[in-house]
Amino acid sequence: MSEESKEIDPKIEKEAVNEILDDQSERTKQAQDSGDDELAEGSSTDAVAANSASKKKKSKKGKLKKVFGAGGKDNVEARSSDSTNPASKMTKGMIEQLLEMNPSLKSEVDGMNADNAAEKLKKLDVADLLTGMSVSGKNQKDMASYKFWQTQPVPRFDEAQQIEEGPIEIVDEEKVRKEPRPMHEGFEWVTMDLTDSAEVEEVFELLNGHYVEDGEAMFRLHYSASFLNWALKSPGWRKEWHVGVRATKSRKLVAFISAVPVTLRVRANVLQSSEVNFLCVHKKLRSKRLAPVLIQEITRRCNLLGVYQAIYTGGVVLPKPVSSCRYFHRSLDWLKLYEVGFSPLPSNSTKARQITRNHLPSNTSTPGLRSMQKSDVSAVQDLLQRFLKRFLMAPQYSKEEIDHWLLHDESICPEQVIWSYVVEDPNSHKVTDFFSFYNLESLVVGNKKHDCVRAAYMFYYATEKAFEPNESGLKERLNALVNDALILAKRAGFDVFNALTLLDNPLFLEAQKFGAGDGQLHFYLYNYRTLPIPGGVDAKNNVDDQRRGGVGVVML
Repeated sequence: MSEESKEIDPKIEKEAVNEILDDQSERTKQAQDSGDDELAEGSSTDAVAANSASKKKKSKKGKLKKVFGAGGKDNVEARSSDSTNPASKMTKGMIEQLLEMNPSLKSEVDGMNADNAAEKLKKLDVADLLTGMSVSGKNQKDMASYKFWQTQPVPRFDEAQQIEEGPIEIVDEEKVRKEPRPMHEGFEWVTMDLTDSAEVEEVFELLNGHYVEDGEAMFRLHYSASFLNWALKSPGWRKEWHVGVRATKSRKLVAFISAVPVTLRVRANVLQSSEVNFLCVHKKLRSKRLAPVLIQEITRRCNLLGVYQAIYTGGVVLPKPVSSCRYFHRSLDWLKLYEVGFSPLPSNSTKARQITRNHLPSNTSTPGLRSMQKSDVSAVQDLLQRFLKRFLMAPQYSKEEIDHWLLHDESICPEQVIWSYVVEDPNSHKVTDFFSFYNLESLVVGNKKHDCVRAAYMFYYATEKAFEPNESGLKERLNALVNDALILAKRAGFDVFNALTLLDNPLFLEAQKFGAGDGQLHFYLYNYRTLPIPGGVDAKNNVDDQRRGGVGVVML
């Protein structure tokens, strides 16, 4: 799943995290958390946007520092500790506040006595605590409680780092249930027929009303019918892997989960697995605990077909991420993004300066750049597969899959979802590079001027420069290609270009003026244990090009 993320003020973010991890004793006033005056009625849009951004920045910095012992009257005990791990210094009050900020951690220690819970949290790495924390309430939306995940074949938080890689449990095919578990009274299992446009529309309506939104409920991901057809009907797709729950009387679709097949390589092992996505439960039914039941059902249906591993992502911390990446955003229409509250106005800048800073040339600069065609599929597949071998976790795509994922097909997607471009050497006519991005809009909630943000998401790319000795010229080539991608996305009417810290993205994010977002995307493997995989960020959650080479899979 994609995680709704928006740009943050990098100065505030960097200061807060650095002060936590470096264990600085400098204090901040609690007035920063709540001392801003309310805006008078009739304030301008600029004033509302600026005030909202200011409150979020101050709140984040103040709360993070307070929890980890950088300020506040109850931190005397913490500062007296000799431990070098800031997490070990947390007092009872800090722990209580941390758990309120991170429901995933709260559910993890649910049922433990207070002393045991405190000791467990103090032993966690502070980077893990930061990665999972959401002072804006973003982690409030969770797939299921930690108690449920304790019953599943997934890694534990307290496992030793020296582990044997491979399946966590061996599934006995004979013992896989042939029928689903009973559904709650008044609801029933259904298999959604996504060849029926009416049923695609039902999934579309459920996701758009009840799926991912940001912590302040300002934006909600908007999945079009074309996007769903592209995402859920890739080569080898199975109808029975599109699982729904209907209300028995009204026949209304109230929950959904899906999977598509994917050949996934994790280090040296190749897994025939599933990519699980779009877990969604109607907001009014969250208390019925449908999410765990949906997960069990999609697992059962995959197991019946001999698929025992899965990859999935989420914006919340569950047991246990194999990797964690951070969202970055590049403004294409900065003024619009500012007006909807997506992008901040830095304290040392002006609107005019921000518009100038994010200006792009009108034309691309790479010779031989053109739209990808069907005749390019073989060359792109060969280039991409060689490129992805450089990463610890990556898919293996057939030509049919390359065709589906990278070429726009009007018969499947009336609205264009994917944009792909290749670079053809004018002399040899060989494809030397390619890049792609896809469209996923966000609805803007409660804004009088704008109702939608058109977001382009970086998808797959590859370049022959990756195979030069010592990757000579790779960084320069990627920056040139991505700059062209930004120009093409701007030309196509996109407002923002989003990317994670996976693949080789850390080589171009800062140079191409991407701003750090407030969203994380955690990668998980079901029924498979492996050592942690780098996610392109360091312990302070800053982009780090030395931590590339980990995640080579892009999930929608």
